[in-house]
Amino acid sequence: MTQDVPQLVAQAREGRPRAVARLISLVEGASPQLREVMAALAPLAGRAYVVGITGSPGVGKSTSTSALVTAYRRAGKRVAVLAVDPSSPFSGGALLGDRIRMSEHASDPGVYIRSMATRGHLGGLAWAAPQAIRVLDAAGCDVILVETVGVGQSEVEIASQADTSVVLLAPGMGDSIQAAKAGILEIGDVYVVNKADRDGADAAVRELNHMLGLGEARSPGDWRPPIVKTVAARGEGIDEVVESLEKHRAWMEEHDVLTRRRVARAAHEVETIAVTALRTRIADLHGDRRLTALAERVVAGELDPYGAADELVAGLTEG
Repeated sequence: MTQDVPQLVAQAREGRPRAVARLISLVEGASPQLREVMAALAPLAGRAYVVGITGSPGVGKSTSTSALVTAYRRAGKRVAVLAVDPSSPFSGGALLGDRIRMSEHASDPGVYIRSMATRGHLGGLAWAAPQAIRVLDAAGCDVILVETVGVGQSEVEIASQADTSVVLLAPGMGDSIQAAKAGILEIGDVYVVNKADRDGADAAVRELNHMLGLGEARSPGDWRPPIVKTVAARGEGIDEVVESLEKHRAWMEEHDVLTRRRVARAAHEVETIAVTALRTRIADLHGDRRLTALAERVVAGELDPYGAADELVAGLTEG
């Protein structure tokens, strides 16, 4: 069914959750109206502060996200949570879509919570996450918290989608710096050792400090990621996390880093859309005589695969 996009956008700006939900559904479903939606949202977005929250399973991402929502709401901010969950192998929907840990915010009109399925996309995010963030931004949210799927050591994509990336760890989970193997300790702007009431919390902080110290040398004035201890289930240390986030945002604005990150994010999004469109056009060629003719020339030794690919791409772009 065709949606009245201008009306939906106007209602989303008024804070109506149903309109926001419909816009995100258009995004997730790759609706034919997606271009119209993005064109309508373009001049309205770019004001929200996007915070990515990532970490291995069991570190308390959902609990920490909920506690951050509470803190930002106390400050009078409109908050959105985009919680990326594993996909059901049957329906493709989000397996943890109920978000039980955030149920306390369900009736707050200043909070919008949306679960989004990865649908097989790697890197801890859903493929539609950038467009969903734009919807929430244009809807007037001050802060957008993006919680990754929590699949362990492949969560680094959030660094390209958030203004500030928060990496959560917890003591007593084996090697507290296991994620360093996949580079997750290279993406954080703020590090949080949650469940700090457990034994080993101080050791985890020391180990983390050591690992961060092994990174590339920083010049005077460069941002040094802080390490904050929290017990998110009790709200302890959450104000210090918010303070660290605000300090990082201020530093980025002072050093023009925030604009550069957002430009890089937009460039990545444009590139992804272009590559997806090109891949779709190539997929449409299966059984097409042009592709078959190129394949026959490769088999006959008249053309190498790279040359054939160049001719194929040239033909697609000219067409």
